Amino acid sequence: MFGIRYVKASPSTYVLQYRNGQPVREGTGLAFFYFAPSASLVSIPLESVDTPFMFREVSSDFQDVTVQGQVTWRVSDPKTLASLMNFTLKASGEYASEDPPKVAQRVVNAVQVQLRSLLQGMTLHELLRGSDRLVQSVRAQLSAPESLPASGLDLVDLSILAVKPTPDTARALEAQVREQILKQADDALYVRRNAAIEQERAIKENELNTEIAVETKKRQIRETQMEAERSVQEKRQAIDEQAMAGRIELERRNESLTELKASNARREADARAYALDAVLKTLRDIDPKILQALTLGSVDPSTLIASAFQGLAENAGKIGELNISPELLQQLTKARAPRAA
Repeated sequence: MFGIRYVKASPSTYVLQYRNGQPVREGTGLAFFYFAPSASLVSIPLESVDTPFMFREVSSDFQDVTVQGQVTWRVSDPKTLASLMNFTLKASGEYASEDPPKVAQRVVNAVQVQLRSLLQGMTLHELLRGSDRLVQSVRAQLSAPESLPASGLDLVDLSILAVKPTPDTARALEAQVREQILKQADDALYVRRNAAIEQERAIKENELNTEIAVETKKRQIRETQMEAERSVQEKRQAIDEQAMAGRIELERRNESLTELKASNARREADARAYALDAVLKTLRDIDPKILQALTLGSVDPSTLIASAFQGLAENAGKIGELNISPELLQQLTKARAPRAA
């Protein structure tokens, strides 16, 4: 009524009121009346905005790459942005120009420029593996004073969701990766088989070591038994040697005793021979007939008869004829009978 209007802004909207080209009031969440014919209102939203993007660029090795992501930004200096772009409101409350929707495109363009400069210096493999490094570099470039802050904007977040090559390149990479995976599988199989062989070798080695240890123990047992047998044999030999020494000593004593007995016997024989020799020396000069006559008195009659016949036999050449009657023999025999009885 009469050109007077009322405006009420939200806490996330920055409002500037100009009159005759000069700012009258400004701030967030304002509510006031203004005279429409002489006032201009500028409304700038301050909330953060998520803007998706998708670019198709070329890497340093001339491979087409599609980069897909999202950038989150907000207005940090509304007065600077208002000086660069038209955010004036109509009487109906709509923007008087098409600049406000272009802010998001300007941010996306800034992201694309920074990404392009980075993508042209990286190979496809580096892009596929280094998206985090790519995000950090782009964020650093966009946060520089001469980039988004120069337009009154602030980068809240930047994320790269995907870096995709062309389908043909992707298939080639998949084939290469598939071959690498198969090779890794073969290597894993080889490593597993090698590990199994090593384990089997370790088991065999442990078995052999166990057998060696058992054989060593057996050898030690045999050596101990042989040592015990040798000790027993040595003791038995020592006992036999002691017994032999005892027998030798006994034989030596027997030899000494025998020699002593033989010496005593020689002495006795020498004594008897000496006594007999002394008797013979005494009787050597006596006439045998005298000795015979001396012994006739104590001799047996039969002995005398035998001696008489022996004398007759010795002097048979001197005797002409000798008659011995049976009666004489009978008497001689009878004469011997009582003495024989």
